[in-house]
Amino acid sequence: LDQLKDERERGITINIALWKFETKKYIVTIIDAPGHRDFIKNMITGTSQADVAILVVAAGQGEFEAGISKDGQTREHATLANTLGIKTMIICINKMDDGQVKYSKERYDEIKGEMMKQLKNIGWKKAEEFDYIPTSGWTGDNIMEKSDKMPWYEGPCLIDAIDGLKAPKRPTDKPLRLPIQDVYKISGVGTVPAGRVETGELAPGMKVVFAPTS
Repeated sequence: LDQLKDERERGITINIALWKFETKKYIVTIIDAPGHRDFIKNMITGTSQADVAILVVAAGQGEFEAGISKDGQTREHATLANTLGIKTMIICINKMDDGQVKYSKERYDEIKGEMMKQLKNIGWKKAEEFDYIPTSGWTGDNIMEKSDKMPWYEGPCLIDAIDGLKAPKRPTDKPLRLPIQDVYKISGVGTVPAGRVETGELAPGMKVVFAPTS
């Protein structure tokens, strides 16, 4: 998903990126948020717009343990998502194709148990109800369809887990409130503000007021 030259050269996400796709049930907008702590402000900006969090943790030996340590990024991001009001999370236990992991059920069970405990301690009261999906972004295992390399896993693949989510209820009966996340200048179009409708409804032809104006 990384588009910026610096992102590709450093191998990390710096700015948030939006990508849209359709499942059998939903039109989904993915907000790709940076994981590196140097760009935590951008991560907060992206997460504040989301309805659901997809937390990707590495299954590799040492990688997962570093992420859930006192200053680990996994712990930090799970805490921020909870603080920002997200109620539902899907956990992708990624890199199951790693040479040390080798699609191991034992490693999956170990990480799932530890993540469940960590999430509960952070404040995710429904951590036991979340989907914990063993995946490989590199080989596509359990992303679009169930993988035959992990026959022991009986849960959904990522796309099916997304379709299994309940769409949040929107307060459409209240006045329109749309916090501006960013402003884009598009050639031939003009200035395009972007954000998420928090309350009310937005329709073509509506007159809106921006505040504050100074």
